[in-house]
Amino acid sequence: MRRTVTIGAVVALAALAGCESTRALVTEKEDHLAAAGFVVQLANTPQRAAMLSRLPAHHFLRRVHGNDLHYVYADPTVCDCLYVGTQAAYDRYRQYQQQHALANEEQMTASDYQDASWNWGMWGPWGPGDGFGYGPGWGMGW
Repeated sequence: MRRTVTIGAVVALAALAGCESTRALVTEKEDHLAAAGFVVQLANTPQRAAMLSRLPAHHFLRRVHGNDLHYVYADPTVCDCLYVGTQAAYDRYRQYQQQHALANEEQMTASDYQDASWNWGMWGPWGPGDGFGYGPGWGMGW
């Protein structure tokens, strides 16, 4: 019986940690939306809450009304709100996302070469015909 309770507690904590990390990611994204110029519209009435629940959560939607184009991002889980932005706000958000992705890629590339004590020789010879090239027997030491 005690083992069952312990396993259940571990599973519950793992699920909670997963939810928290998802919550943190959504919150970070929403901070970037606000910084880009999106306006928060709270679902603070039963009617707004009902309408918010009909939209796909955490996805951008385009809304065209006459000559106006707006982007909306529904969040029924963290803020219970709708983010509304113009084309310019959406462009700023996308530009930030691209810059952030590039910075992450540059950081990853830089970290590939930072460890001077890494022993590449432990991974075998490098070069044509040493079993680490492409072709028949690739990676099998043939």
